[in-house]
Amino acid sequence: MTRVVVADDNPVVRAGLTALLESHGGTEVVAEAADGRQAYEAALLHRPDVVLLDVRMPGVDGLTALPRLVRVAPVMMLTYSAEAETVREALRLGARGYLVHGEFTVEQLVGAVRDIARGEASAVAPPGVMGVMARSISLNPNEEASRMQPDVGQSSTGHRNRTPLRRPELGTHRLSRREVEVMELIAAGMSNQQIAAACFISEKTVKNHINRIFAKLHSNSRAQALATWLGTRAGRGAAG
Repeated sequence: MTRVVVADDNPVVRAGLTALLESHGGTEVVAEAADGRQAYEAALLHRPDVVLLDVRMPGVDGLTALPRLVRVAPVMMLTYSAEAETVREALRLGARGYLVHGEFTVEQLVGAVRDIARGEASAVAPPGVMGVMARSISLNPNEEASRMQPDVGQSSTGHRNRTPLRRPELGTHRLSRREVEVMELIAAGMSNQQIAAACFISEKTVKNHINRIFAKLHSNSRAQALATWLGTRAGRGAAG
């Protein structure tokens, strides 16, 4: 079981992340925190496998708390800030990964948390952030190059492009990647509000995705859509 502390000043984001992580077997959110001080106290108390830490929070922010937090547990930054300077500073202070809201899928987040818990560096981020990751994480250069290879593509000109940690499979009903993600959250029993928080989109956008899912699955309810989708996945095995 991977034990996680979620630190973010937005209670909706905390609730969404908690519901999302716990909907995937093998992950437990042992505490939530609204700032860096609370995150540090929760880490001392619970000794988690991973701390998910926002950068900008009132009171003690993420970067201020980071040097003390990393002495207690591995830390992965999970924030809206993609500035190269912020990424570089977070990595210099000991963060093992850096994810930017809106730039990763559910499977990528869960996979990254598990990677960090196993002691591996992990990140899903825009190209500029990935470049900073590749240059800044303080591991053995040869080891790091090998470890980052699945996540970072590099052309002959040296330009780095983001490659997802995992690509969600698309079903026979031609659901988009976001619709597959929403279906996974529906299967986990999440409400529209929880899905919105987990995907960092509005509830109206969630409803639009669900309406399109219903149309593609020829369903009139969540139960019907879920039965059709799960039946398709079961029929196709791992490819569903």
